[in-house]
Amino acid sequence: MNFKIAVLPGDGIGPEIIEQAIKAMNAIGKKFNHSFNYKYALVGAAAIDKTGLPLPDDTLKKCKASDAVLFGAIGDPKYDNDPSAKVRPEQGLLAMRRELGLYANVRPIITFPSLLDKSPLKREILDGVDILMVRELTGGIYFGKPQGRSEDGKTAYDSCVYSKYEIERVVRLACEYALKRKGRVTVVDKANVLATSRLWRETSKKIAYDYPGTEMDFMFVDNAAMQLIQNPLRFDVIVTENMFGDILSDEASVITGSLGLLPSASIGSSTSVFEPIHGSYPQAAGKNIANPLGTILSAAMLLETGLNLTRESDALKKAAEKSLEAGMVTEDLDRSKPCSTSTLGDWISEYILHN
Repeated sequence: MNFKIAVLPGDGIGPEIIEQAIKAMNAIGKKFNHSFNYKYALVGAAAIDKTGLPLPDDTLKKCKASDAVLFGAIGDPKYDNDPSAKVRPEQGLLAMRRELGLYANVRPIITFPSLLDKSPLKREILDGVDILMVRELTGGIYFGKPQGRSEDGKTAYDSCVYSKYEIERVVRLACEYALKRKGRVTVVDKANVLATSRLWRETSKKIAYDYPGTEMDFMFVDNAAMQLIQNPLRFDVIVTENMFGDILSDEASVITGSLGLLPSASIGSSTSVFEPIHGSYPQAAGKNIANPLGTILSAAMLLETGLNLTRESDALKKAAEKSLEAGMVTEDLDRSKPCSTSTLGDWISEYILHN
């Protein structure tokens, strides 16, 4: 089969890790007789430097015309360190979410047996952890109006705004995922303080009746932050609002041993975007040392969720897991004898082709 894939390498280590994911996808294409037609486009600081815009129209057109989007990373110190910058790379990411209708970010948090000792948590707490974090992506305090500062610059304000519709669609998505897993959904909120959280809880309770095959419970965000560290095995699917999801999913990612391992999918009404959860890591850019597994596993999610290619996705995930078992890891996991970014990409591609 033939598929159109928009490829947005972005900034920092983005181009290097995307290159490894493309290698892996090409190996999948050769093994399973698929053709991936890649359309490369600019986003973030790379786009600002060339066009003045963090998300050029050409990039958006290529995304909308594709079956799925593979995305690297956004961010550059020259903008991070300039609080007066009018245009920022991250604006490209927010604009992409808005323009593509990317309403939910889905992050699997899975521990690998060969890496249990790399985590800061004890082995007995980690073994068997398999959590799916579903974060609402286009509402909440990141997009709420009004937002700004007073005329004298001494006061700043943000608004957290949610509609019933925004909550319904992401909670229903979480329930659909739960039906394919252990059937448990935890809604995380701050309903004892926030009006938006009370709407979340009220709406979620009504949705639960439509999914008799699931069990729904509710947890305040501060307790959820503790439980993720003390007892992560209690969770199956977690669904929450934008800012809580941003914080909790980053916290949960640490338990796997490295941010470089984790993929994500941003689900849209038409085209979805697949990306690693880490940032652009500018200190490592061009050094061939970054961990590409988060991006490669994002490509696996793209195959399964974006293109409905389950066998192909499983083959890619198996190759990634085998690389860890074989000790083919980058310096974030083993500083004594690390392999390079490109070497790991080559190893995974060869494994796919010959197994």
